[in-house]
Amino acid sequence: MSGKLNHFDQHGNAVMVDVTDKNVTEREAVATGKIFVCDETYERILTGNMAKGDVLAVARVAGIMATKKTSELIPMCHPLMLTKAKVYFEFNEEEKSISATCLVKLSGKTGVEMEALTGVNVALLTIYDMCKAIDKGMVISDVHLVKKSGGKSGDFCFNEEK
Repeated sequence: MSGKLNHFDQHGNAVMVDVTDKNVTEREAVATGKIFVCDETYERILTGNMAKGDVLAVARVAGIMATKKTSELIPMCHPLMLTKAKVYFEFNEEEKSISATCLVKLSGKTGVEMEALTGVNVALLTIYDMCKAIDKGMVISDVHLVKKSGGKSGDFCFNEEK
């Protein structure tokens, strides 16, 4: 693990990182996570037969909205002018799970990792919210940063063999 913790000043007080002198670069982050559901929930989401409506359409919009609100939720995040936010889903029949992936981009002085992670979490929580009437045993797991590019710290790619 490299890098210093820079959300604290010399007196140990929490501070927002000063990015004034940083260069503007193209930055991108991708995060993913999954929700495990019961057979009935899986089939209803897959076929669009949920009483509250199109679960994935609502979760997609919620995830995108969340990327834009990250600085209101995470105290030391900078408000960012995002240029792209995309949420998409993949079904896994064998394990009865739905993976959510969030991609976020901008040209700026700070990264978008927290925005991608927030987008994934809110998309998955929205699935939970829309399906909880028939499946309170859903499990959200494996939320993590897949990759990021841009900025002083360079590129990162998640290594599943940790």
